[in-house]
Amino acid sequence: MASSTQRSISLLGATAIGVGAIVGGGILALSGVAFQITGPSAVLAFACNGIIAIITALSFAELATAFPQSGGTYAFAKRVLSVGTAFAVGWVVWFASIVAAALYAAGFAAFALEGLRAGLGDQAPAFLSASYMLPGTAILSSALCAVIVMRSSGGSGLAMNILKVIVFAVLIFGGFIVFLQSDDINLNNFKPFFANGGVGLIQTMGATFIALQGFDLIAAVAGEVKDPQRNLPRSMLYALGIALLIYLPLLIVIPLVGVPPGASIQALAAESPDTIIASAVGHYLGTFGFWLVIVAGILSMASALLANVFAAARIAQAMARDRTLAVSMERSHPRFGTPHVAILVTVGITACILIAIGDVAAAGSASSLIFLFAFALTHILCLVTRKRKPQHQGYRVPGWPYVPIIGALLCTSLALYQAISVPSAGVVCFIWLCIGAFAYAWHFGRRAKIFDAANEANDPDLLLLRGRSPLVLAPIANPKNAGLMAAVAGCIAAPQVGRVLLLHVVRPANDKDERDNALGDAAHVLQDSMAVALDNNVHCEAIATVAADAWQEIARVATTHRCASLLIGVHSLENDSVRAQIELLSKSIEANLLLLRASSNWSPKQVKRVLIPIGGRSVHVALRARLLAGLDRRSDSGITITYLLIDESLQSETSKYKRKTHHSRLILDETSLEHDIKVINSSNVAEAICTEAAEYDLLILGLGNTAAGKPAIGGVIRSILNDSDKAIILLAAQQ
Repeated sequence: MASSTQRSISLLGATAIGVGAIVGGGILALSGVAFQITGPSAVLAFACNGIIAIITALSFAELATAFPQSGGTYAFAKRVLSVGTAFAVGWVVWFASIVAAALYAAGFAAFALEGLRAGLGDQAPAFLSASYMLPGTAILSSALCAVIVMRSSGGSGLAMNILKVIVFAVLIFGGFIVFLQSDDINLNNFKPFFANGGVGLIQTMGATFIALQGFDLIAAVAGEVKDPQRNLPRSMLYALGIALLIYLPLLIVIPLVGVPPGASIQALAAESPDTIIASAVGHYLGTFGFWLVIVAGILSMASALLANVFAAARIAQAMARDRTLAVSMERSHPRFGTPHVAILVTVGITACILIAIGDVAAAGSASSLIFLFAFALTHILCLVTRKRKPQHQGYRVPGWPYVPIIGALLCTSLALYQAISVPSAGVVCFIWLCIGAFAYAWHFGRRAKIFDAANEANDPDLLLLRGRSPLVLAPIANPKNAGLMAAVAGCIAAPQVGRVLLLHVVRPANDKDERDNALGDAAHVLQDSMAVALDNNVHCEAIATVAADAWQEIARVATTHRCASLLIGVHSLENDSVRAQIELLSKSIEANLLLLRASSNWSPKQVKRVLIPIGGRSVHVALRARLLAGLDRRSDSGITITYLLIDESLQSETSKYKRKTHHSRLILDETSLEHDIKVINSSNVAEAICTEAAEYDLLILGLGNTAAGKPAIGGVIRSILNDSDKAIILLAAQQ
């Protein structure tokens, strides 16, 4: 959560973000389509969409106050879903805002150019009507928007919104005044009210829902809103209320006084769907009305462009903080505190869309489809969050659980309509998802999983909300090591929600005394290990099983109980049989494998300094991130970490610096604990590690990658175990 010093957006500013995104652009662009499909009942279609939007805003409000962080739907998804799924949600929502920005940039260009041509009249130069002017002006407006948003902490365009609302108020009240002063107004303009029946009404709802999108952008900047528990729900509902107070009267005024005698609103919309508002207002307010619509269009498109770029950049910044986008997009401007890199990338992609996509209407339909599915997911996330964390503080949706269920069904139905009626929208979405899947698999996924593992280790709420309770299996054979194994298993288990399963395997015996002794040892081992686990506030279970082969029994229990990690204590790995069993175990189970070699009087509480040799791509970092966080929790005074980079080829200071810088970035994904990197040249890796380890309390090493055909226990590891007397933990990550 952002600190109070980072929260600079007031209730008025948050409301202005929503108003800027909702009011104007949608109604000017889509009212012609609405009147053409369903006639005068367009007002009812917008009213029904308003109800759906309000229901959706309620779920947004509950989630935004439960998780008052910037990022919107992405921020909610990363708390409740896996990091990969959260990336997919953030990726499409970011794209939807970018496409919306492209549409509003094009709309701004269209109104601005139309105003210039009308103002200059016969003196208007020919180039104003050239095909390149619309995308060129749109790109220029996007660049100007980037400058404005980078220099503004609020991004709301408050003055612009106020002026825009005033202009729309003049259009509405002017129409009602004309109606009251005229004697020849024919209410038959509202007949037939349903031009195409109920089907036409539903079609209009699906086509125009995007006109009420924008309240969700307030949730996208929730981390910057003051007093979020009160201001977030209010600002969303206020923004929607202002939009509906403008939309519904305007949609009544247009057919009431904006239709020439003998014509119908449906026929007029069919002739000029893009300029229906201008045509209608020109009919009852003349030239003055035409210029009011031009001004309203310019202001509406500009404010919507600002709001979408502002929110899209915050979504990108939130994803970058979680390593699901390039880390550079996390940076904030040193003077203005705005995510300037994310803003530039967002506007750059917007410009590419304006250049590359010929059918912008298809892209707009794709944006509408994405938003509707995202809204449906928001309702589902709200249901899941309330179930998994029923006592969370913040706004709570009334009529639980029926309101979010109804909202999810309505949003999903409209989204499916969009996908069926506009197939090109689905194609645009599919292409963007393919790009995202490739980017995540090739570049972002690995670092994101590491960073997410570290977050899970430090934030039990993440596992709770994701419905996970990872189990650590700790087989214990030696009564002297019972307490040590339980303590280390507690370091691996997630705080509060993670569990440790203590296992003792009893070998079958024919002799009664031998059997009784074995059972007595089992009770003693489990009692001691559970006592240590309880002393360390570790949630544990204990079982004793009978099996002739202890290694096979360990594998069976790990698989049966779906354990996330398996901790095995070892004294030495020189025994060929033991090594073979560990190699077989590492290949036969899906759990992470950890091997512990330490004396019985060693304890995680004693650990102050940890040495971690690294190299290559640091393949075990996700598991290591969880372990380091657990060790820090158990340590009496906290731990410091030294990462040891050994490479015989690093002879120059420049090459050492480059490798150190590269690994420094990766290490920041893994831990926020105090750490440094030591770079040394050596041709004998085992000897170098043993020499350095003499000054440390714990040595953490990675086992070989058996999936790549390498043995889990190589010669270097065996040499280190033989030559060093330090406590050692060996890691092999499977999940």
